[in-house]
Amino acid sequence: MSQTSFDASARLLEQVNDAIAARRALRIQGGGSKARLGRPVAGELLETREHRGIVTYDPTELVVTVRAGTPLVELEQTLDAQGQLLACEPPHLGAGATVGGMVAAGLSGPRRPWAGSVRDFVLGTRVITGGGKHLRFGGEVMKNVAGYDLSRLMAGSFGCLGVLTEVSLKVLPKPRAVANLRLAVEVAEALRKLAEWGQQPLPISAACHDGDFLHLRLEGGEGSVAAARDRLGCETVEPGFWEDLKEQRLPFFADPRPLWRLSLPNDTPALDLPGAQLVDWGGAQRWLKSEAPAEEIRAVASRAGGHATCFAACDNPFQPLPAALLRYHRQLKAQLDPQGIFNPGRMYAEV
Repeated sequence: MSQTSFDASARLLEQVNDAIAARRALRIQGGGSKARLGRPVAGELLETREHRGIVTYDPTELVVTVRAGTPLVELEQTLDAQGQLLACEPPHLGAGATVGGMVAAGLSGPRRPWAGSVRDFVLGTRVITGGGKHLRFGGEVMKNVAGYDLSRLMAGSFGCLGVLTEVSLKVLPKPRAVANLRLAVEVAEALRKLAEWGQQPLPISAACHDGDFLHLRLEGGEGSVAAARDRLGCETVEPGFWEDLKEQRLPFFADPRPLWRLSLPNDTPALDLPGAQLVDWGGAQRWLKSEAPAEEIRAVASRAGGHATCFAACDNPFQPLPAALLRYHRQLKAQLDPQGIFNPGRMYAEV
């Protein structure tokens, strides 16, 4: 169980209602480990770290309910003791990472294409809404007046739609066997091999090309992992690579140039962009270190059928939305946060 448990929901609700009455913006923050993502927010600080603790956990049902301010490391340690894990492999990106911040940022690690995203494992939430109510969504199939399932909407919303106070998550058993492999191959050949292997019943759970090597992780039963390892014929290496990739500790990320994340179809060829590239998620996620103009990077990503997000200080970190989609975002914000007090402008200046 969590080392410390405290229900601060009454204090959070009071602060939200005071902000609604005064029409005062709130800057929602957990551990601050992902504060550099998105646009800066001007507003009164609303901290969730005090509101922490594992509310319920039934390992036999593979479900855990946690308060938003709970340190992510505490949740992972509790699951690990029961031989279970968060299959989406969320990055911490800092010592203070919280469960609420994990959901709000919606970031997933190397296993994401094979296991699913953070959103896929959210079963239910409790949220303080822009109407000053503390409501439960998800498990009871409760929806707000606009008909939205708020539990899934909270994942990746960066706190713009409400204050997440509690989340119920699906967890999975840890794999019985793991093998970490490495193959010296050029990136074009690596992408070709990954496309070929993707059509075969191989227990791949992570695939990354770091510029020199194709790294693979196999997970599953002992027999299937051993057979796949022998079939692929790659060099076996230590497992630390995946943690360093997830937490952006590889030498690639130390490059002082701005960091971009490109989300693309996994069969996209190597991109013609200046700078250094790292291929993750079997080709579906490309990390780019480049000083190229944002317009050039986003144009290349768009032509490939994807989009680009800036992980450094920039005016518009997220890909600008088409007019129709922006209108939908505005309508959603108006329904859930009618006075616009929750992290205004964090994702887009217009919202």
